[in-house]
Amino acid sequence: MASAFPAPVTTPPDLALIAKVSRIAPAVLAMLLGLFVVGVAGFSHIDAVHNAAHDTRHSNGFPCH
Repeated sequence: MASAFPAPVTTPPDLALIAKVSRIAPAVLAMLLGLFVVGVAGFSHIDAVHNAAHDTRHSNGFPCH
């Protein structure tokens, strides 16, 4: 039995949108992960967590103060 609705057809503009989203989504997720790590480690009241983040920043060459 045939469906009353035709099957969706992917057109080139749809592929362009998919390509754009596939580039933007990982960048946004990486930024959110970075903000989470900086927020949790940088403002942690647990000295071991804060010092580990501090030492990691220095070992990667980032000045932090």
